[in-house]
Amino acid sequence: MKIKSFGVKYRDEGNGSIEGYASTFDTYTLLTVDGIDYKERIEPTAFDNADLSDVVFRVDHTGPVYARSSAGTVSVGPDEHGLKSITDLSRTERSRGIYEELAAGNYPQMSFAFRVADGGDRYDPDTHTRIIEHIEKVFDVSPVSFPA
Repeated sequence: MKIKSFGVKYRDEGNGSIEGYASTFDTYTLLTVDGIDYKERIEPTAFDNADLSDVVFRVDHTGPVYARSSAGTVSVGPDEHGLKSITDLSRTERSRGIYEELAAGNYPQMSFAFRVADGGDRYDPDTHTRIIEHIEKVFDVSPVSFPA
């Protein structure tokens, strides 16, 4: 399982729901070594056959589950920009508390945990870019206090 964080902020919908992107299709730099940028990019088709059947919403990828797709409180799927999630945090006292934390700005970005399918990525040595072409499973979408 791999965890990726993205600098994409969620939007407070004002009704106990939040909407945001746990990933984007932009190329981003993972690290710089000896002046060389090593990058990663998720292809727009990477989620086409991904298992999105039971994605949970947790904070910082740990602890309790506040919503989940199999319960109808998380909707997650790709659009033209990235992996979009819409999460209803209005159903339990604990999830409403997390909604308040998010509305206060305490978790400014989102992330997701996933597994790449066997053979689902490749490396371009000319651009030093790992290209993820097929994600097998998405485990969670999470607001994060400190993105990776």
